Amino acid sequence: MKKSLYEITNDYNALMFEIENNEGEITPELNEALTITEKELQSKSIAYLSVIKQSEAFTTQLDEEIKRLQALKKRNDKLVDNLKERLLNAVKLFGSFEVGFTKFGTRKSSSVEVLDVNELPKEFKVIKVTEQADKVAIKKAIESGQDVKGCSIVENLNLKIN
Repeated sequence: MKKSLYEITNDYNALMFEIENNEGEITPELNEALTITEKELQSKSIAYLSVIKQSEAFTTQLDEEIKRLQALKKRNDKLVDNLKERLLNAVKLFGSFEVGFTKFGTRKSSSVEVLDVNELPKEFKVIKVTEQADKVAIKKAIESGQDVKGCSIVENLNLKIN
């Protein structure tokens, strides 16, 4: 039965504990167990790396397909807008008309156009405020020795595969 990376790690930790209990002495049996655990770890790590590479490649393919579909949608939306504009121009030129059960005509609507928001009186403005932490400034302050309440620098350990 193949072991999971979790099981391999647990076995390794148990071996390290046993070595500590033997005051650092590595018996031939412990040495063999360490070798087996190391080989299993290498094998499992390569298998994980293969899955990671395949998943990253699939994600790249998905990103490219999303871009392709977005471009296709944009072209289709442009075509629809262009066709609607041509129909509107035909109705403006010839007036309302019918083809079978379909009627082509116009209807009026209204919308507000604001040229410059800054010139509006206060009662006609909506102010939206969002607060965010300035993490760059906080990091500089903490690194310079300043105490920033509720903030700390956390060291992360990221996987590096060469």
